[in-house]
Order: sequence, then structure tokens, then C-alpha cells
Amino acid sequence: MKFFLDTANVDQIKRINDLGLCDGVTTNPSIIKKEGRDFKEVVIEIASIVDGPISAEVTSYDYDSMVKEALDIAKWADNIVVKIPMTEDGLKAINTLSKKGIKTNCTLIFSVSQGLMAAKAGATYISPFVGRIDDMGEDGGELIYNLKTVLDNYGLESEIIAASIRTNKHLEEAALAGSHIATIPGSLFEKLWTHPLTTQGIENFKKDWEAFINK
Repeated sequence: MKFFLDTANVDQIKRINDLGLCDGVTTNPSIIKKEGRDFKEVVIEIASIVDGPISAEVTSYDYDSMVKEALDIAKWADNIVVKIPMTEDGLKAINTLSKKGIKTNCTLIFSVSQGLMAAKAGATYISPFVGRIDDMGEDGGELIYNLKTVLDNYGLESEIIAASIRTNKHLEEAALAGSHIATIPGSLFEKLWTHPLTTQGIENFKKDWEAFINK
């Protein structure tokens, strides 16, 4: 499974990238807004740090404007992926952009049918929102599994990005369900590599070693 960082915080990205755990980055207007920086500037900086795909989202919602905006965004760096919302105009834009060789990430996927349509339209990535599905009382992990099954059944090449990952359990369920990628908030990463028994074990080793060298 590939790990993407779901953030526009450059310090977080550098920290996780230094661990060899950052295969790409996803951003959106809300994430960029939190950083209080120019959208284009921060996306270009992130693309210079991480070699993998960097998703930058359009802010338009009609077909013509999305395509125009996407063509501009795609020029910012070689590893840019244009994020497009799951709508009728979005599907049309994805189809047009895919024919121009521009990689896209279809976001706000909440059903198998939406994911299937995005894949058939030519989306490079499809992003089902695991946490928000769970909020609705449904099973985000099951959606990932079902999407992966459908893609495999028909030889569709889109990769699944499990989004809205909020907990260790979300990540583990997405991995077990076969998601190609999980995009994870920077604040969650430390919780993923931390476990109380690991911490306790290290403390015990330290105490035993200190007792040994001081006897």
C-alpha cells in the first residue's frame, strides 16, 4: 500500500518524507486555506519536495471552467494530478483531460457506482471517503473492498485512494480491503507508528540497561 499525506503543511510533509513514508500528497481548498498561503505557491513547493503524485483540486464546478483550470494546474509541475469532484460535469472533464494525458483524481466518492463511472471516464485515481461513509452508518472498509473487486473484475486501471482516514482502524481496514493507497492527515501518522506496549518495552529495556551498566 502507498501512503499519501493529506495536508499542505510543508513541515509535516518533510518530516514524513524523510522517513520514506510519503509516496504522494493530496490537497484541497480547505487544506490550503488552513496554511494561509498562496495556492499555487504551496502546491509547487510540495511538488518539489515529494517525487510522487501531488493532487491539486480545481475550484470551479462547470465543465469548461474545470478543464481550463485543470490545464493550467497541470503545468505547475510534472508530478501534478488534478483533483476533480464527482459530478456530471466532473466526469466530462475527467474524460476530456484523460484524453489529453492529464492525470486526475476523482474526489468525493461515496458509492461503487460513482467509483465505477469515474474509472470508466478515465480517472487515474478515485477517492472514496472512508470516514464520512462511516459517519453515515455504513461501512467504509466494505466500500473499498467492493470498489477494488469491481476494478479487478473489469480490468480498470484507476487506483483507489482511501480518503477521510481518521484512525488506525480506518487505515488497517482500507489496507485489508485492498486499497492501493491511503491518504493520511499528518497529525495521524505519529499515532500509526506509536503503540503503548512499544513505548513500555523501550522504557523497560532502558531500565534494564541502566541497571546493568551501573551495578
